[in-house]
Amino acid sequence: MNKTPLIPCPHCDGLNRIPEGKKPEAGRCGHCKRPLFAGEPMVLNTARFAVHAGAADLPLVVDFWAPWCGPCRAMAPAFAAAAASFEPRVRLAKVNTDEEQALAGRYDIRSIPTMIVFRGGKELARVSGALPPSDMTRWIEAQLSAA
Repeated sequence: MNKTPLIPCPHCDGLNRIPEGKKPEAGRCGHCKRPLFAGEPMVLNTARFAVHAGAADLPLVVDFWAPWCGPCRAMAPAFAAAAASFEPRVRLAKVNTDEEQALAGRYDIRSIPTMIVFRGGKELARVSGALPPSDMTRWIEAQLSAA
């Protein structure tokens, strides 16, 4: 990772760098002036996905889900809690597969929920099926250690 990682804003998608020596969690977007870390999963569409998965130095964990999926809804609170605990080391986001069918197709999403870890535009790992909170935390931590 660069000494000054490239971090997209979760609000306006503007690209930012945190100066060396500054705390990332205190960073603000140079474009919209809002915090760079919101402590909650972002909602991504295809355009936003390209910025956050492709341009960022920050690892991205994406939950591919659908509103009608019971296991997806059951896992949502744990995923939201993980976003609050893992930022600023990693960003968590959600992609609604009903609304973003082309994106789900590009990543061959056959089962939901599916979580995929991206870094530098590349898929690093994936897991399908709802995970209990402790298993989700362990899985994300393991992927960060491997990356």
